[in-house]
This record gives sequence, C-alpha cells and structure tokens, in this order.
Amino acid sequence: MKEHDAASTIRREFARVGSDVVAAARALPAATLHEAAGKTGALPSAIKPVAPGFRICGPALTVHSPGGDNLWLHRALDLAQPGDVLVVHTSGVYEHGYWGEIMTTAAKCAGLAGLVIDGCVRDGDLLEQIGFPVFARGLCIRGTGKDYGAIGWLNEAVLIGDVAVRAGDLIVGDRDGVVAIERERAAAVVESAQQREADEARILTRIEAGETTMQVYHFH
Repeated sequence: MKEHDAASTIRREFARVGSDVVAAARALPAATLHEAAGKTGALPSAIKPVAPGFRICGPALTVHSPGGDNLWLHRALDLAQPGDVLVVHTSGVYEHGYWGEIMTTAAKCAGLAGLVIDGCVRDGDLLEQIGFPVFARGLCIRGTGKDYGAIGWLNEAVLIGDVAVRAGDLIVGDRDGVVAIERERAAAVVESAQQREADEARILTRIEAGETTMQVYHFH
C-alpha cells in the first residue's frame, strides 16, 4: 500500500484554552463542570481512569486513529506541548492495547497532562506506578499495528460518544468520568462551576445543621 502523507492530515497550530482557566478547572470536579455546562460534554461512562487516583486537566490535542493501529498516537506524542491532553478516537475499534508503558513514559517526560482514549490500553500496573493519568475503556493485551498507508488526523474534531471534541477544548477527568468543554465557553463554565461548588457548600452546612433535602430544595 502507498504511504499516506501524514503531514497532509496534521494540523500543527490551534488555539488552546487559557492556562488560567486550566488552573481554575483543576480544582473542580468533572461532574460539577458538566452540570455547569448545561449538562453537556460528558464523555462515555465506560472511559474511566486506569488507576482510581488519576485526575486529568488541560487542553485537548485530538487524534483520529485508524482502528487497531497506534502510529498516529506516536505522531501525536511528537507534536504535543507540555500540559496537553491527548484525546483519541479509535474508529470504534476498542479491543486493542493502543498505549502502554513506553508511551506513558514518553508522555510523562514530555510534560503532557494525560491521555483520554475511546479504546483500551495495557500495562495497567505499570501505568499506575508511573503516575501519568490515563483514562480508557479498559485494559487489553491485544497488540496494534503501524500502517504507514492508513489515514489518520491530528487536531481535527473527534466524536467521542455523542460529544464532539475539538483541539484546544478543556478536558477534565476524575474518578467519576471525563467532561469536554468548548474552548470558547470554558472560562464562563468554570466560573459557573465555582459558584455551584460554593452553593453546595452552603447546602451541606444546612443539612449538617439538621435540615432535610426536602426542605433545602423545596421539594414536595
């Protein structure tokens, strides 16, 4: 098969969500951001942290990978900047270990903020030991190929579940799941999420003082 000219489907320059917004979002739960965004942006619940303590926050670098092939993930590693979160669409082919110890080590050394992949990874124990946050559908030992004729894309929009993720969008993940917030809305959503956290803190104080949820929320 003829080699694909990878440069023709790689977008190297794109606007990232601001570092101040990322810093503020780092303190907020993914679920709160999802609610503050109008209950939008939640990636499939099957995508979870490989280790319970993993948390992820940063701008998306998007990868559309051919199924069963991880060459485009290596290309993404070569392009990514410190703080980026790789967000990978695997063309619906989940049952491969697209990522493992070597790529995790490379990503950590490059200062990336994490990986979110709509597929599986492997070397689960080692990934936890290395401490680089990886969010995936699960673990799978099945290997991948590297087809130089296969077409993939870097930094074009990818559809993860029913959420379109674009390069530069804000990605936040914790044990509950992952949320993607459009770059243009991220600052406003983070501000709204901060207000929600403050409101919930007041509600907890009232409940601890003896009120019921029926009273607090005026349910009937």
